[in-house]
Amino acid sequence: MAETHVLFVEDDDVIREATQLALERDGFVVTAMPDGLRGLDAFRADRPDIALLDVMVPGLDGVSLCRRIRDESTVPVIMLSARADSIDVVLGLEAGADDYVTKPFDGAVLVARIRAVLRRFGHASGGLPGGAAETEAGPGGGVLVFGDLEIDTEGMEVRRGGEQVSLTPTEMRLLLEFSAAPGTVLSRDKLLERVWDYGWGGDTRVVDVHVQRLRTKIGQDRIETVRGFGYKLRA
Repeated sequence: MAETHVLFVEDDDVIREATQLALERDGFVVTAMPDGLRGLDAFRADRPDIALLDVMVPGLDGVSLCRRIRDESTVPVIMLSARADSIDVVLGLEAGADDYVTKPFDGAVLVARIRAVLRRFGHASGGLPGGAAETEAGPGGGVLVFGDLEIDTEGMEVRRGGEQVSLTPTEMRLLLEFSAAPGTVLSRDKLLERVWDYGWGGDTRVVDVHVQRLRTKIGQDRIETVRGFGYKLRA
């Protein structure tokens, strides 16, 4: 099995070196950079499997770096922040990050979150969650159709009005969960468990921001908010 290559961008020397050693002990290959500009160069040169980006790094801050990466790739991104303030979390997620971890963090927790994101990336490459039915079958596989929205569950492609929609693996996984149970309300906690692989209560802001990002791509009215309960896909 190929080793997982992690790009780690962190300006604090102690944190960078300690975290790199901890990740390498767990079998990851790590490229560690002290600033955003060198981090971007390393990303383009190495094409890592996942990126860990501290929010506050010099040269090119973590949020801007995440946007640059997302312009070029759907590689999973985890933001690292010394604060759990809403502005840090939301800005990182809106920039395209898949998850975030607050510093100081336990090494085992970070590794678990990395592996959860990588599993999610793999899940978005194929397969239906929750036993979703195919509404259309043929030699090319199944296609789920909701109005002008078409979801190719085998080719992992989404089209809206005949135009292809580019989704990150997390957005694709989220859409698959909704499409597996159209019209059914899914709570934020349930989505955290199924999409983000959290076996415990996580930060529901992660869900809210990703739902909003998904809405901008597939249509604002396609996913309905059920106040006090969660979200559902309009059938």
